[in-house]
Amino acid sequence: MTLPTRTDHLDLLESAAIFILREVVAECERPVLLFSGGKDSAVLLHLAVKAFQPGKLPFPILHVDTGHNFPEAITYRDDVVARLDERLIVASVQDSIDQGRVVDVPPGESRNRLQTVTLLDAITEYKFDAAFGGARRDEDKARAKERVLSFRDAFGQWEPRKQRPELWQLYQGKVNSGEHLRAFPLSDWTELDIWQYIQREKVDLPSIYFAHEREVIERDGMLLARSEWIQPREHEHVELATVRFRTVGDATCTGAVRSTASSIEAVVEEVIAATVSERGATRADDRFSETAMEDRKREGYF
Repeated sequence: MTLPTRTDHLDLLESAAIFILREVVAECERPVLLFSGGKDSAVLLHLAVKAFQPGKLPFPILHVDTGHNFPEAITYRDDVVARLDERLIVASVQDSIDQGRVVDVPPGESRNRLQTVTLLDAITEYKFDAAFGGARRDEDKARAKERVLSFRDAFGQWEPRKQRPELWQLYQGKVNSGEHLRAFPLSDWTELDIWQYIQREKVDLPSIYFAHEREVIERDGMLLARSEWIQPREHEHVELATVRFRTVGDATCTGAVRSTASSIEAVVEEVIAATVSERGATRADDRFSETAMEDRKREGYF
């Protein structure tokens, strides 16, 4: 007699995420998947492929490009999309600046907040009524308030007190006229779940998630990668260090951590021992204000 295969917590998380992906596609007319080249969006894309195979994805992939990206993340993005032979839309913050839609930040500062206008403009241009994102509730207090299906008003704004109940994992996906929704299939995943799933599924990632030598500058308790956007200020010095990145975002505000973890197994061990979330430890735009993420989300941020 063949015994049934034991279902573990990753199987349950995967099943729930695939269910959410399929439900949104069934309810909405023009969904899109947000993709940054980071580990969470890589897992989200992997799940989407599983959800709809052997067919192609029933939606395009959208990257909101700040123009301050790590080159490894852009190379990875293009390689993944080419391998999958899927449609990629790049919405450029620089285009929004050139069109006068937003005002550029001073040199060396983050363009993260500027992404909101670029994203909302892309949603309007392509008439998307749903956007899948890779956010997780354990990342930030504001994200912990998010429903799995997060509805945005006609201006793209989020009001946490006006969200629909999701009792017993029952989702109401109908989008009212003028609204759109953000869907977060990874809501209940943790950073450790993500890495264990990457390990199990052999999901490819950008090389900067693993230990490598890089020129870094210590600033405000963070190790920022030296680049065309980040140069040493007075009294700062450049150090060649062995580091990796726990999260990938705008290079002007995403810090590295000292690490020798050059394999997925070693990264999993590091994550198990970590006492601070990846955003809390390495994202300057979130560290210096308790409401930073919530303020941006209310404006229409991811």
